[in-house]
Amino acid sequence: MLDEAFQILNALPHPVIVVDADGRFRFANSDAEQFFSAGSAYLARKRLKDFVPGDSPFFSLVDQARLQQARFSEYRVDVSSPRLGGERLVDLYVSSMPEAPDLVVVMIQQRSIAEKMDRQLTHRSAARTVTGLAAMLAHEIRNPLSGIKGAAQLLATSASDEDRALTRLIQEEADRIVKLVDRMEVFSDQRPIERSAVNIHSVLEHVKTLGKNGFAREVRILELYDPSLPPVLANRDQLVQVFLNLLKNAAEAVKGREDGEIRLTTAFRPGVRLSVPGTKDRVTLPLEFAVEDNGEGVPEDIREHIFDPFVTTKPSGSGLGLALVAKIVGDHGGVIECESQPGHTVFRILMPAWRELSEPDAPSTAADEQG
Repeated sequence: MLDEAFQILNALPHPVIVVDADGRFRFANSDAEQFFSAGSAYLARKRLKDFVPGDSPFFSLVDQARLQQARFSEYRVDVSSPRLGGERLVDLYVSSMPEAPDLVVVMIQQRSIAEKMDRQLTHRSAARTVTGLAAMLAHEIRNPLSGIKGAAQLLATSASDEDRALTRLIQEEADRIVKLVDRMEVFSDQRPIERSAVNIHSVLEHVKTLGKNGFAREVRILELYDPSLPPVLANRDQLVQVFLNLLKNAAEAVKGREDGEIRLTTAFRPGVRLSVPGTKDRVTLPLEFAVEDNGEGVPEDIREHIFDPFVTTKPSGSGLGLALVAKIVGDHGGVIECESQPGHTVFRILMPAWRELSEPDAPSTAADEQG
């Protein structure tokens, strides 16, 4: 009877485990093996406490289900640990097994991908807000600034040396504001993106070369690439802009650290799909690119808003760099996410792979229709 139940559990599309009264693993499906990064034979020799922190509500939920012979669920449970790696928030669905009272079955639903999609939609909404603001600023600010700069230039011709310094200051500040408006105007560019098959490793090598000859001259940069990765469907110049921005931020984060290090990684992540609101399309995002650093990390109070316009930790920053990165990735039908804690920050990008658009009757995807 139990074998039949385990066969059913093995078919579920989420990590599922069965633990006994001692907390030992009695069963783990293939998704659970991936979640715990261990095979079922290895898990059978271990206990839940070997993977999950002892103070986690995970244990009380399992005990409650066993004692009351009932079902319980809890959302946003933190199971972060060195063994599981990084920040892990999950939803837990726990139930006793009537045919075996000492056993408890646990289904784990990972929140990372779902929340990543929700936050990405928020990032795109913020970018649209900046789009309208940029168009308004370009129209309402650039013309008056041109007049102010022209007046300052006229005043400078008859001003004293002391006053001429002031007119020079006026001109410089006017130019600075114009540059800021120009940067924001990028958000209002709604032209279709010209995309093709792009070798992401060529892009990253180009960006690394730029960094090593400039802002990242003293920083160690490691490359962890999957050489079998297919091309990405993207605009090469815009990808260069994205990774140049991320690499520059990482270099600034590790500046002054003797052990400062940046990692550029690429990997294939099948099974990640994104539903596009308002359509029946689902975009497959199997390509993962990441920029990691071991700097101080993003302050917790702005971590959830790091891609919003005008959010920055830099005293002289405009807060538009990461907003533009989020817009470019979103326009390509991709997803970007930041995970950060002291000593480790990673910006992870998921994007669609290139395919033959000229194939007859090739099904369209949302990635092809966006931009």
